Amino acid sequence: MTALGAVFRPQLAPERLRDVARVAEEAGLEELWLWEDCFLEGGISTAAAALAWTERLRVGVGLLPVPLRNVAVTAMEAATLHRMFPGRAVLGVGHGVQDWMGQVGARAESPVTLLREHLLALRALLRGERVTTEGRYVRLDDVALDWPPAPGAEVLAGVTGPRSLRLAGEAADGTILTSVHTPDAVRRARLLVDEGRAAAGRTDPHRVVVYLLAATGPGATERLRAEQRAEGLEVAPDLGVAGDAEAVAEAVRRMAEAGADTVVLQPTGDEPDPEGFVRFAAEQVRPLVD
Repeated sequence: MTALGAVFRPQLAPERLRDVARVAEEAGLEELWLWEDCFLEGGISTAAAALAWTERLRVGVGLLPVPLRNVAVTAMEAATLHRMFPGRAVLGVGHGVQDWMGQVGARAESPVTLLREHLLALRALLRGERVTTEGRYVRLDDVALDWPPAPGAEVLAGVTGPRSLRLAGEAADGTILTSVHTPDAVRRARLLVDEGRAAAGRTDPHRVVVYLLAATGPGATERLRAEQRAEGLEVAPDLGVAGDAEAVAEAVRRMAEAGADTVVLQPTGDEPDPEGFVRFAAEQVRPLVD
């Protein structure tokens, strides 16, 4: 069954998160996703708060930019969340927006190399291993977590380019795809992920999470197209969805058929009712999705 989620966009003030998370929990939404966009809100702090305010809701962070983070700190924070809220935290890491990384003096010459080193070390630490590595970017000397999580803690990779998609298949437990992906683009991405998995000899499960830009209610089509134009995206019939619950559910089903295991509805930046959007996803769209 395809899992369904929604995004709490960081353009909303942090103090809005509590109400949105509680509505998501009460309405029965499966997952609420957060972003660590510069220079808005911290991914770990918001995830911890959302998890503490709820009891069942899974909370994802998609994603934590690895140039900003020492891998040992990422592992400590991830392990803490997994131990405090077993089975409910989902963390993704990625290159980050390169212009933002440059603004804070953290831009890597080889983002793919950095992500590979970070993924390999992070997953090893979360498995409870003692890690010594001397990479181009990641250097650890006899490091192990005192409080590793239970087995099965996932690390997803948020990526777009072909090399990074293959890397996600090789070195991550799942892949996060942004809302610029049409169903055909999801299929192509999944093939590249599978190439990486095959090259690494991996046969374990690999979850693909896809954001789907969605708008509903008055002016939905205009809001959707305005956001796409603002992002410099070509307006295409199968990129994003505007309409009622059936229209959104049909778009979710197309993403699932293309290879998405989880579809996360992403409201427009000017969504007038974030709590209502989450309730719409849980109560109206979810029942229509297989």
